[in-house]
Amino acid sequence: MNAAPAVLPTGTEMMQRLVEAAGAAREPAADMADLAEVVRALLAVEARRDTRVRLGGRLFDVVITSSGPEAYAAVAVMDEIQDGCGPVIEDHDANWLYWLVPPGSAGRWAPHSHAVCLGAPHTITVPSLNRTVPPGPYWHRPSASDRLVPTGPLREAVAHLRPEPAPHAALAARLGITFQPPSHPRP
Repeated sequence: MNAAPAVLPTGTEMMQRLVEAAGAAREPAADMADLAEVVRALLAVEARRDTRVRLGGRLFDVVITSSGPEAYAAVAVMDEIQDGCGPVIEDHDANWLYWLVPPGSAGRWAPHSHAVCLGAPHTITVPSLNRTVPPGPYWHRPSASDRLVPTGPLREAVAHLRPEPAPHAALAARLGITFQPPSHPRP
């Protein structure tokens, strides 16, 4: 008995069947827009362009301290702890260091008299990978692989070294938010 040859669907028909079978899942995942934004930002940085990045999510949060001798001493402490400090951006115009810390740190960061930790919905300008001097924000300690600055040791270093001026008032004025003072005299 001769069997009729199988008729295979065309590529278009197969795609249509897949789309129909996908049902509600055809809708883009809620975090896909975030992923696309992250990929665009990282590609811009890699292409040697400064780019604005939203904090929080899966990338990083940021701890902000003043820059200057005490803050540079904190970088040296973190160099020892981490065998090379995680990524730190310096902004000479604002007189700040931006320490890139693990995502979610802002939600766990207790008030500190010499540092502020920010996450979503705030943004930061990430300098291109080759920017290591002013003008504008630049890498004081370039980003090396996926290492971030650990908040515990950073918090201790900043509490001990006390970089001044504290960024709270300037950030509050710039962002229109207030920061809760530490509940105890020593951070």
